[in-house]
Amino acid sequence: MIALPPDARETIASKPGIIAIHVAGRLSIHRFAEAAMISLPVSTGATIPSVGFGFWKVEKTSAAEVAQQAIAAGYRHLDCACDYGNEAEVGHGIGQALSAGLCRRNELWITSKLWNTFHAAEHVQMACERSLKDLGLEQLDLYLIHFPIAQRYVPPDVRYPPGWFFDPAATNPQMQEVRVPISETWGAMEQLVDRGLVKHIGVCNFGTSLLRDLLSYARIRPSVLQVESHPFLVQAKLLRYCQQEKIAFTAFSPLGAASYYSLGMAAPSESLLDHSIVQCIALEKRRSAAQVLLRWGVQRGTAVIPKTTSVARMQENLQLFDFELTADEMQSISDLDRQRRFNDPGVFCESAFNTFCPIYE
Repeated sequence: MIALPPDARETIASKPGIIAIHVAGRLSIHRFAEAAMISLPVSTGATIPSVGFGFWKVEKTSAAEVAQQAIAAGYRHLDCACDYGNEAEVGHGIGQALSAGLCRRNELWITSKLWNTFHAAEHVQMACERSLKDLGLEQLDLYLIHFPIAQRYVPPDVRYPPGWFFDPAATNPQMQEVRVPISETWGAMEQLVDRGLVKHIGVCNFGTSLLRDLLSYARIRPSVLQVESHPFLVQAKLLRYCQQEKIAFTAFSPLGAASYYSLGMAAPSESLLDHSIVQCIALEKRRSAAQVLLRWGVQRGTAVIPKTTSVARMQENLQLFDFELTADEMQSISDLDRQRRFNDPGVFCESAFNTFCPIYE
């Protein structure tokens, strides 16, 4: 039996199937994951699939094809954002997958995120509607505040997505922060739910203090917190607090450093995939290192959103529910914690955007 995380619900597809789909003019055959899938409950009683597909750093030129392939492989949780710059292409791929009959819209959980430049109340609905238009949707399953950072507004007809610089062409381009309270942004997010544009709302990159403050005034409680988490950044207290408050916890970068090599934000020596403890457990379980890391994530009660453009790895990353890690194996992986955060605005905003912008301290 699989050790389910607290409050998790196990569901099993009745008839695993084979799907044929034309992708970029080529016939591609995919098989749905045959193992049990775990979903995490959110505050409304709905559930979010515990393994999702992340579209950060998926190139625009391949995003539509990747979206179709991910859905064909069995992914039903798709993680998008304005700032990723590929929502229109992802939306095209979703539309093609739905037209091909790979799934129904109500079987998908699609997330997008409010960018920093749209925190003022008068800009929140406009930003959401732009993501809906690009994704080809009438309603989002989840809309998240991307960062607890409010930046000066950049109109979409000037630049979209706006990015981090207010004026990239300036002699000394910088971020320009503005004083917009989270309470104002959250009130506008709640109105999106009232108006039927989104089903659930939540936040990214918040700690316990910001969550506690948000819960003190929220009319609609956050359904999801999305933060960086992997064995080098376990975030045990934050996860425990979310479970206490019944906020689903989604881990981005669940495989650790690899996504950050090309950005100069991590070194290959920090690879979790190559770590001896992970490799030994993978050998014992006859699984890949990535499967061990992702299994650790779902077994501790989080959702994970890995990203890959390889169809074989897409399928592999879903095959997590026909094995489990022992308590000792779980602990040995958790003991790798270094509190190593790869995605830290307090570091990269100064080095890349000429602006010191800490948020976790």
